[in-house]
Parts: sequence; structure tokens; C-alpha cells
Amino acid sequence: MTAIPVVRGHDPETSAGRGRWFGLAVIVLAQLLVVLDSTVLAVALPSAQQDLGFSDAGRQWVLTAYTLAFGGLLLLGGRIADRIGLKRCLALGVTGFGVVSAIGGAANSGGMLIACRAAQGMFAALLAPCTLALINVIFPDKGERGKAFGIYSGVLVAGGALGLLVGGSLTEYFSWRWCMYVNVPVTAVALLGALTVLPLLPGHHIKLDLFGGLVGCSGLVAMVYGFGHVAERGWGSGPVIGLLIASVLLLGLFTVIQSKRSSPLLPLRIVTDRNRAGAFATMVFAGIGLFGMLLFLTYQLQEVMGYSPLRTGFAFLPLLAANVSVSAMSATLLLPRVRPRYLLATGLTVAAFGLFLLTRMTPESSYWDGILPGEVVLGLGLGTVMAPCAATATNEVAKSDSGVASAFFNTSTQIGASIGTALLNTIAANATKVYQGAHPGIRAVRATVHGYVVAGRWAAGLLLMAALMAVALITAPPFRPSEDDGWTDTGAAGAPG
Repeated sequence: MTAIPVVRGHDPETSAGRGRWFGLAVIVLAQLLVVLDSTVLAVALPSAQQDLGFSDAGRQWVLTAYTLAFGGLLLLGGRIADRIGLKRCLALGVTGFGVVSAIGGAANSGGMLIACRAAQGMFAALLAPCTLALINVIFPDKGERGKAFGIYSGVLVAGGALGLLVGGSLTEYFSWRWCMYVNVPVTAVALLGALTVLPLLPGHHIKLDLFGGLVGCSGLVAMVYGFGHVAERGWGSGPVIGLLIASVLLLGLFTVIQSKRSSPLLPLRIVTDRNRAGAFATMVFAGIGLFGMLLFLTYQLQEVMGYSPLRTGFAFLPLLAANVSVSAMSATLLLPRVRPRYLLATGLTVAAFGLFLLTRMTPESSYWDGILPGEVVLGLGLGTVMAPCAATATNEVAKSDSGVASAFFNTSTQIGASIGTALLNTIAANATKVYQGAHPGIRAVRATVHGYVVAGRWAAGLLLMAALMAVALITAPPFRPSEDDGWTDTGAAGAPG
């Protein structure tokens, strides 16, 4: 067993015991901040739209600006984390996140709000790569790491549903602006915890590929922007085709650049490993299938069923409860005994069935028969997925690549979320338009719900595709406990702090 690094202000024996769980609490709080803000404005969006006066076409960008900036810059954030150290990078990201949240809460236009959401995504891209990597640092024992991943994965999925509840409560009793302001005290607590609890280990002297980062981010922006404009312009329009072609060329150029760099943003060895590639691909397709549906469910509950923002937030609680009830069991009982591919395939198939149940909703549906059953099944499926996917994506990564591997796992999720929000919104809008054309005089609300249903069927299909990818690509064995214990500064799973 390697020596436990002495961290200023910490006793090594305490750090090796209780200290690691205090460290996990700080990591979870930082990750909760990132995940919660991916959905906290979803419930508040109708109120913000009315207050700031942006269009229906523009509303998706309040959500997409965050996930797109987050996903597009995560690789660069991961390399910055590897260079300056995980603790410093986490502290920088948390601080910036709090500052731009305060500015966004005071936004006086839709454009300003979208810009602040993009800035939130930028700082989230600095702090998020540190979370998974720090778990690998302070939990080298695979058994304890599995428990830590269970807690982490519960936050990763349940945090999105919790964001809906928090957003609904703040919008109902205060203002949608408090969905931004609330981040300020949370970031203050996270910063204090990071500075006092987490270990400070040196970074690695690596070059930052800023040009490669610009090319890769531009490719993602072009792709999401192209999908996002299909609803307005159609698949055959010149701008849409041009943007999608540009995205393919830019992402291809990014791959070439990374293969020739001595210190690439994304070492190709990270994605050419079969198991990690399977975990990354699974998260992309799962993200595409899931995140767009949160937007549709929010508008179904508020605009169609007449729910208040607070009641909408509470309506998502069964999803949260189902996820939490299963995620810990998945990490502690199943992950050490069952191959990740089987856990992922089962969880994604169950989640797809949950989405299929949600496609039964109509304008006349009640919450109890149209929404609740699908939510519960969806939560059960998701609770099974996150821990094995996170563990597979970051297992046996060289310590110099720990930050970027963690970053690319998060990137996969956010890319899927960005594409899913834009693509499913486009599918729903087109289905609504076709339905109205085929049924003249039909009520607008019925056509709108039909669009949600069609998009939901596509989302369920994408989750099934993710399940097939997991089975085809991932061959890793169960993550059994190891004999090692304590914090370590070396080892395949280690990372600088």
C-alpha cells in the first residue's frame, strides 16, 4: 500500500477514515450544483419566458446554452484540472459558477440570461471533471469506491429531478430569478469545504491544446445549433444542412488534431479502450433520449394540466424517490457481482419502458394514470444505470489522464442532453405541425401533446439503442473490492489533486 499523502491541516489517519467521507460530501455538493442547474430553470422557464419576453423557439436555448457550453468545454476543463490540480480547479470552477449565477439572476433580457447560462456551463466544465477523479483519488479500494459511486450516481440522476422541485418552489414563492441566486450560498459552502477538506496534490506539467478545444467545441455548437433550427427551417434548408456538415468536418478535424498532439485534450487511448468507449457511447444516447423529455413533461404539467411551478416540482418527486431507492443497491450489491453490461442493458431497457408509458398521455390524462407510472419506472431504470456506467468509464485510467477521463464521461452526458433537447424539440414541433395539417380545426393543445408523444417514442427507442451498445461494447468484469485502502497518490486510478 502506498503512503498516504500528508495534506496541510489534516491528520493522515483521520483522512484515511472519516475524512474521505467528508471529502465525498464536498464532491457530491459540487456535483449537485452542476446537475441541479441543468434542470432547475426547466420548471421556471414559463415564468422567465413571460417576464423577459423571449419566443417559444428561443426557450430551449436557456437550457441548451448551459449543457452545450458545459459539454463543449469539459475536455479542456479536464486538462486544466490535470495541469493545475483537482482541488484548485474545483475551487476555481465553484467560485466562477457563483459569480455568474448572481449576474444571471439580475438578467433583464432573454439574451443576457442565455449568456449567463452559457457562462455557468463554462465554469461547470472546470469543476465537474474534478468530481469523478477525486472519488478515484480518495477511494482507491474498489469496494468503498463502489459505495461512493452509488452516492455520486444518485446525485447525478436524482439531482436533475431535485432541480425541478427546487425550481418550482423558488418560482412559486419568490421568483424564477432565485433559481439563479440560490447558487450563491451553495457555492460558498462548497468552496469552503473544498479548501478545508480535499487533499492538495500537485498537477502535471502538460500543454493545453486551446486550438483543439476551439475546434471541438465549434463542432458541437454547429451540430446542436443545426438540430435546433430544424423546427423553424426544415431538414432540407441550406443553413441546417450547412451546420450539420460543418459539425462533421470540425469534429473530424478535432480527431485528427488530437492524434497528432503530444498533449492532446482527448488522448485517443481514452476512447479506444473498448469498455470506456461503450460507457461513453451509452451515455450519449441515454442523454439524447432523456433530457428532452424533461422539458416536454414540464410543459405538459404546467401548460396542459394547469399545474403551478411548485406542484410541477412535487410531481417529479416519484422519479427522484425511485432513482434513489435503486442507485445505492445498484452500486453496493449489484456492481461487485454483476457485469456492468448486464446492469446497463437492464436499466436502460426499464427506463425505455418508462418513457413508453409516458407516451400514453393525452390532454385529458390525469397525473396518476398518465404521468406517475412512467416516472416511477423511468426512475427505477436510471437508478440502475449510473453507477456501473461511471465506474466503467473511469476504471484503470492512468493518473495523468484521470481528469480528462472524468471530463469525457460528463461530456458524453452533456452532449447527449444538448442534442436531445434540440432534436426532440424539433421532432415534437414537426409532429405537431403535421398533426394540425392532417386534422384541421383540432385543438392546439391536442396537437401539442401529440408532438410530445411522438418525441417520447423516439426517446424510448434511443434508450433501447443505448442498451444494445452497452451489451455489444462493454466486457468489463464486476467491480470487486480490492485489498488496498487509504488515500494514495499513485496507481492507475489515481489523479493529482
